Amino acid sequence: MNADVEFLNYVYQNSQMGIDTLEQLLEITEDEKLQTYLEKQIEGYRKFHNEARDILNRNGYDEKGLGTFEKIRTYLMVNLQTMADDSTSHIAKMLIQGSSMGITEAVKKLHQYENDVEKDIKKLMERLQEFEEENVEKLKEFL
Repeated sequence: MNADVEFLNYVYQNSQMGIDTLEQLLEITEDEKLQTYLEKQIEGYRKFHNEARDILNRNGYDEKGLGTFEKIRTYLMVNLQTMADDSTSHIAKMLIQGSSMGITEAVKKLHQYENDVEKDIKKLMERLQEFEEENVEKLKEFL
């Protein structure tokens, strides 16, 4: 698979996972400050989601979204993890772990395909990594 397409699909899927998970957590948390922050995060993920989709489509590729199994698995995991503890601190911890996984995967892909992707696509991945890092720092306030 073309490295550019792989990068763009990673950004597309990562942002889709972020949107889906945050929308689910918005319904669970009662902390208004956290809800406000989650809405801001959703907006950020939507920008990445749309940008990756638009670049893929402009270049003649269809975006590859998350599979049904992955969506269901994530939905169930969020429900299971918040069933016993839906505190603001626990939700923040879950999101920090998710963003940390996103950062790790972004860095891994950036190193793996360092010279194989177009500069603007590499910049999109770097911006996603920075966004995830900022999320981790902000979420620490909710621990």
